[in-house]
Amino acid sequence: MNAAVLNRLKEEFGAVRAALPEHVIGAERRGQALEALCAQGLPVTRDENWRYTDLRSLEQARFAPAQTQPAVLPSLPATPEGFVRYVFLDGRLHSQAGAPHGVAVRTAHSEQAGAAPWRLETRLPEARLALLNETFATEAVSIEVAPDTQAAGIELLFVASAAAAEGASYPRVRLALGTGARMSLIERHLGRAEAHSLVNSAVQVELAAHAALTHYRVQQLGAQAAWFDTLSANLAAEARYDLLAVGAGALSARSTVHARLSGRGAAMSLSAAALADGQQSLDLYALSEHIAPHTRTAQTFRGIASNRARAAFNGKVIVRESARGTDSRQSLRGLLDGAQCEIDLRPQLEIYTDEVRCSHGATAGKLDENMLFYLLSRGIAPEVAQHLLKWAFLEDVIAKIAPSDLRRQIETTLVGQMRELDTLKELL
Repeated sequence: MNAAVLNRLKEEFGAVRAALPEHVIGAERRGQALEALCAQGLPVTRDENWRYTDLRSLEQARFAPAQTQPAVLPSLPATPEGFVRYVFLDGRLHSQAGAPHGVAVRTAHSEQAGAAPWRLETRLPEARLALLNETFATEAVSIEVAPDTQAAGIELLFVASAAAAEGASYPRVRLALGTGARMSLIERHLGRAEAHSLVNSAVQVELAAHAALTHYRVQQLGAQAAWFDTLSANLAAEARYDLLAVGAGALSARSTVHARLSGRGAAMSLSAAALADGQQSLDLYALSEHIAPHTRTAQTFRGIASNRARAAFNGKVIVRESARGTDSRQSLRGLLDGAQCEIDLRPQLEIYTDEVRCSHGATAGKLDENMLFYLLSRGIAPEVAQHLLKWAFLEDVIAKIAPSDLRRQIETTLVGQMRELDTLKELL
């Protein structure tokens, strides 16, 4: 499969190469990215860190960027209070608001007017699909926050409408916070319910010393879509990065996160929730690399799989020799709701120095029978009791979402995926 798909990928690139915008990515860089991807090969389930990902959508999809766009957007959720929204349709800017004070927001159309060049981190084998984004991306958004700025929030809303047979969409984001800057970012991926879309997203985060970013990532694509995502982050001294990710959409979704804590005292927390139903496959690979001393990371995952679905979290922590005083913790939990569903949790630790404090825990199982019995003994119906326990399980992550209206929107989506139980709706 790999060789045939790579040959088709080369043919499609050759057919559209002249039309790809050079002000987004130069022709030489695109060619180099394709060569690197072909040298590494597309991921397959035989690869250790891709074994839980459903990659079948890559066999039939068209990799060239989608060209046609509908005149009318699908219904969009309300913009959370305190955030300004930028909407992208099939990877291209559709509408934008004014940039907050102290923030420079540039799309690729204005990068030649002063935006800093950037290159994705693609050295890891798990990040190789970012090379696909580098090959075909049609637009990019660059957000730069001035030093010591307490910036208003920004929401990037990416809508996928094209079917995979018509072409893919390639969201591409660079976010850089200056020294002491603070900001919240919402990155939301939506899609038409009926669209068999292919989305390949690439995000680069750069935090200078003492900067702080809260990053909300929400994946709510259509039930037949495929979503492949790569996020790389670099944290300088005393920087803080709080990443909260919720995945509920797409038939097949894979997110790769690579965070490098390169400055003394840098800290990152990753909190992720996944709700998989039907035949969905939701997979998250997260690598936290401690390079500087006295850095801190925390990984929290809560996943529920129902029917024949699969939810997976592969969390890896590497503590380099230079990272003495590291504090790292992992809490991974999965809930099985059916005889044919699957939860895959894989905590990994690689420690190359002494004087560290690292811990990890991973558990997967069915609903707590004691808690279920307690609720049933109080006269609560079995179906209601089961849904309440599922809800409480996910709330370990959902409750951390600070913007109340964003949290309510996500809760409403999750309740809908739990088959619209009226009792849960009343709790919102």
